[in-house]
Amino acid sequence: MAAALLANVLYSGGFVLEKRALASLPEVSIRRPARLLRLVVGSPLWIGGSLVLAAGFAAQLAVYRTLPIAAAQGIFVSGLVLLVLLSARLLGEETSGRERYALGAILLALLMVVLSLKEGGTGGDTVGQHAPSSLILLVCVPALAAGVWLYSSAERNARRRHRRPTTGVEYGVAVGLLYGVSSLAVKGVSSHLTADGLGGAVVGLLRSPYPYLLLFTGVFGLVMSQAALQRCRASLIVPVCTTVTCLFTAVLGTLSFGEQLPDEPLRLALRVLGTVLAVGVLLAMPKHDTAPQEPFQAKELTRP
Repeated sequence: MAAALLANVLYSGGFVLEKRALASLPEVSIRRPARLLRLVVGSPLWIGGSLVLAAGFAAQLAVYRTLPIAAAQGIFVSGLVLLVLLSARLLGEETSGRERYALGAILLALLMVVLSLKEGGTGGDTVGQHAPSSLILLVCVPALAAGVWLYSSAERNARRRHRRPTTGVEYGVAVGLLYGVSSLAVKGVSSHLTADGLGGAVVGLLRSPYPYLLLFTGVFGLVMSQAALQRCRASLIVPVCTTVTCLFTAVLGTLSFGEQLPDEPLRLALRVLGTVLAVGVLLAMPKHDTAPQEPFQAKELTRP
């Protein structure tokens, strides 16, 4: 529990630091990944944010070794509130009334899914340790393809002339799919770390798809998330990304790792309704901002 709460703080703080660093950098694009990496690596503030996120990854690894997937996602969801507060305080971002209601509905939907997956308290939950590699690939490969396609589609729309400022929902969903796959890979890595003997654990890990999924999602997730963070508000894109990641991990991860499914009608209804609510809210969220999100540049233009 303590590691999960620490991961929330680290992830929220890391995203805010990276967003603040990206605001002072030239425009980055996934079409020029080498230039993007050169720019971000040259920013001390961005380096600090990435190190904070890496510490959050380490905390997440510890969480998955001791808590079932559903319970872990329920705790990670609480980080959305901290992220919105930090974005408002440190980045000057403001969410509209409609977006605040949407975030509240997303939080409710995720909690419904988590409650449907829990069997009593978290102490009574079964922590799955292994999943068939073929099943993991069957789940993850289409998700990766969908995420890359959706992000590319959002990039094409963003390059159109006379476009309206985007809120970043499409970006958030795309990156969330990649991070969902990454989360399953982290869960898989944590299960191999419980094996007897370091040598056996390393060999078993290299024979599994998990390190290669982590490599793919790490590289593409880094490039895609940084470009998206620079274009859109962290207070919206990160909650959307977190929603997709949590739903993907909680539902498909539970199935893949064989953790117990609810057989009670109430819990089954909570899962279905929670999933439908989250997807419905994502589809209904505004796709465009009413005004460009560049308050600092606007102030500079008005100086005498």
